Amino acid sequence: MTWNPFKKEEQAQEPVEPAKPEQSVGKGHATPKRKVAQAQNLRPLVPKDRKASAKAAKERQRERENAEYEAMRTGDINRMPKAERLPWRIYIRDYVDARFNLGEFFIPVAFIVLILSMVVTMVYPLLSLPMMILLYVYLFAVIIDVVVMWRKLKKKLVAKYGERAVAKGSRSATYAWSRAIQLRRWRLPKPRYPKRGHWPE
Repeated sequence: MTWNPFKKEEQAQEPVEPAKPEQSVGKGHATPKRKVAQAQNLRPLVPKDRKASAKAAKERQRERENAEYEAMRTGDINRMPKAERLPWRIYIRDYVDARFNLGEFFIPVAFIVLILSMVVTMVYPLLSLPMMILLYVYLFAVIIDVVVMWRKLKKKLVAKYGERAVAKGSRSATYAWSRAIQLRRWRLPKPRYPKRGHWPE
């Protein structure tokens, strides 16, 4: 192999290609450091103005309650509270509203009897006892009427919606009798039909 003294000079004179930059793989930018990323994701757990935030929350709650009350007053089922939209509660309301309930008039009758008994006691003291007895007889009749109503209604609820409609957590019995002892025009949610006799299917 012949040594050429000019070979190094020729190699030195050859143009040198610039190194190609390494192609970035992935997102195309540097991954931020952990401290920077955590700082960007920080959110204040407690708002700066807690009083204003609490006031706004109460205002929203009040508006929602007012809308739900208005829906019950007008009979708009779609805007009522979730509990009032349950199918068996709608059935209970329709059933109670369709029948004549002795307990519906108990509160006004009891109020009238108490007023009369105070007046009569001053003039005819002996009449106060019979009036109170009549009131207790009426109360006993109301209790019997409510029990009979619930026994019939319970069978219908179980047949239509199953045991969940009459379970303890559903409070269906309390819901039925509390509605039965209210005057029909004062009931909330409002009865769907203006007159009695529209029995649920």
